[in-house]
Amino acid sequence: MNDDAAAGSARPGERVLELVAVMDRLRSPGGCPWDARQSHESLVEYLIEEAYETVEAIEEADGVMLREELGDLLLQVVFHARIAQEHAADPWTIDDVADGIITKLIRRHPHVFADAQVETAAQVEANWHAIKAAEKGRESVTDGIPTALPALTHAGKVLSRSASVAELPPLAAERAAEAATQGIDDDDAYGELLLALVAAGRARGFDAETALRKASRRRVEQIRQTEGVTG
Repeated sequence: MNDDAAAGSARPGERVLELVAVMDRLRSPGGCPWDARQSHESLVEYLIEEAYETVEAIEEADGVMLREELGDLLLQVVFHARIAQEHAADPWTIDDVADGIITKLIRRHPHVFADAQVETAAQVEANWHAIKAAEKGRESVTDGIPTALPALTHAGKVLSRSASVAELPPLAAERAAEAATQGIDDDDAYGELLLALVAAGRARGFDAETALRKASRRRVEQIRQTEGVTG
C-alpha cells in the first residue's frame, strides 16, 4: 500500500501519533544531535516564526502553504511536549497537552456539552471569557492579555475583552475616529487609512507601535478603575 492510500485509510489523528514517534526518535540517544540539544527557550524563535508564516498563508489564501505551515506549527507543539517529557521534577507529555485542551473546550462550551443556552456568537464569547476569568481567579477582564503582543493585536484584545464592561468612558479620540472612518466600507480602505495614520505620525516623529501600546495601557487602567479593581 502506498503512502497516499495508507493516509486515506487512516483514522483521523493516526499520523499525529506517527509524528510523536518520529520526534521521540530524534530526541532519543542515537537520534539527531541538533534536536537533542534544543530547549523550550531555544525553540522560541522558531515558534514565533512558524506562527507568523501560518498567518501569512492564511492572508494569502494559499491552502497548500497553510497545510505546510500548520505542520511546522504542529511540530513545535510536539517538540515542546517531548522536551517536557524529559523534565526530572515535573514531566508531562503530549497526551497531557491534549487532555488539558479537551477538558478546557468541554468546560468552556456548556451550550454544547451541558445545558447552557446561548443565541449568538457574541454570547458564546462572553461566556467563554466569564468562565475563563472564574477558572483563573481573575479580577479584571484585561487580566491575562499578554503584554508582549504586538501593539495592534494587544489593542484589539483590550477592546474585545472590555466590550461587556458597563459605564466604561468613551475613548479619548472616539469622535475623531468615527469621523475619519465615515465612508470606509471595506478592509482595503480601512487599511489604507491606518497606513496613512502611521505615515502622518512618522512625519511628525511619532512611533505608531509605542504610541498605541501606551494608549492601550491607559485604556486598561480606565477599565480596571471602572471595574473597581485596584493594584
